[in-house]
Amino acid sequence: MPVRHDHDAGGPRELLDRKAGLRDDVWAALTDAKVARFPGAYNRIPNFVGAEAAAERLRELDVWRDARTVKANPDSPQWPVRQRALEDGKTLYMAVPRLAEDKPFFLLDPAHLADAPRTASSIKGAARSARAVDVEELDAVDLVVTGCVAVSEDGARLGKGGGFSDLELAVAAEAGLVDARTRIVTTVHDLQVVPAGVIPRAEHDFLLDVIVTPTRVVAARHRGRRRSPRVRWDELTDEKIAAIPLLQRLRGSAREPSARHR
Repeated sequence: MPVRHDHDAGGPRELLDRKAGLRDDVWAALTDAKVARFPGAYNRIPNFVGAEAAAERLRELDVWRDARTVKANPDSPQWPVRQRALEDGKTLYMAVPRLAEDKPFFLLDPAHLADAPRTASSIKGAARSARAVDVEELDAVDLVVTGCVAVSEDGARLGKGGGFSDLELAVAAEAGLVDARTRIVTTVHDLQVVPAGVIPRAEHDFLLDVIVTPTRVVAARHRGRRRSPRVRWDELTDEKIAAIPLLQRLRGSAREPSARHR
């Protein structure tokens, strides 16, 4: 049986188990309805039939038209969104999968691509067309596109359990690249949308502003004020920090002032 993506996550086990059960339900629903694309829904941000239609629907929104810089996740269901960002002349930031490199972001400039936008916006194509950069080299982000396993109509989201989307956003917020004006959207299949209140939330979980499916647009109805993302060190395990060079550097920087004042 595959190891759960939340195996190195911090937080209450009861909450993690509830989230894991909901993921299994959504993956099963996509699989049973035969709308999950290769290589299947389970244990991933699921690619789905209609991903291109959802990307086109997002493209029609003012939140898209007004954005000059877009940060997007590297998963397959958001590939059509990344392609359209480059086609529409937007600067695209794409996280390196699992933030596993010393420079954890790809910067794609639509004016300087080695390949067509479709190829350049793929994970493999980004290695040819993108420049690997650190967070300090990024500009302010107008629109964040995130991948999800499940979303609810109150803006809560559920990733695959690794917590990388939360970390990406928290790091960007602490660097001043993301603030209250930055809109956060996702593209998902209709079967991934659940009623408000169904998805349990931890302190580090961020909220969506807009949910786009192949058939509709949902403006999230937030319950209470949206919290500002930040790196919550007390919720990160040593295993997680050790796997991400960026976190190792940030933790070292956070410790330096206290060391100097001893």
